[in-house]
Amino acid sequence: MEKNAFSCDWRNPKKQGVKNKNRFYKYRGNFTWRGIKTERYKSRGGDWSDIVRQTLIGKHGETVKFHVRYFEIEPDGYSSLEMHKHEHVVICVRGKGKVLVGKKRYDMNFMDTLYIAPHSPHQLRNPFDTPFGFLCIVNAKRDRPKILVKI
Repeated sequence: MEKNAFSCDWRNPKKQGVKNKNRFYKYRGNFTWRGIKTERYKSRGGDWSDIVRQTLIGKHGETVKFHVRYFEIEPDGYSSLEMHKHEHVVICVRGKGKVLVGKKRYDMNFMDTLYIAPHSPHQLRNPFDTPFGFLCIVNAKRDRPKILVKI
């Protein structure tokens, strides 16, 4: 092999010794997956209501640069109005919801997809009678949100 030849077998020296394993999380129905815990949206703060999350990818030893999470907002629930340096992708997979991003408002329905740019104030709400569930893809390394309004 040539001294400067390119190889598809490149290994990241920072991640050597980390044992990534293929993982399969069986969907159990009702927007839950075997082996995935349901958690509170945040550990503290009164600036949100009636949300839970499940981290599908990113908390189980993976070395990915992103996390895939499923959030569910119950009727009349809402997330914090916040902003931060990292970005999000939000994909509606259950029910419908309303999203504020900057000064724009969006109605999200099944499979609608929203990119939230860094430093964009945002909040997700569910004023409807059924749960609003969405996948959220976010940077693995991210800053803490700055809460903009206490509700």
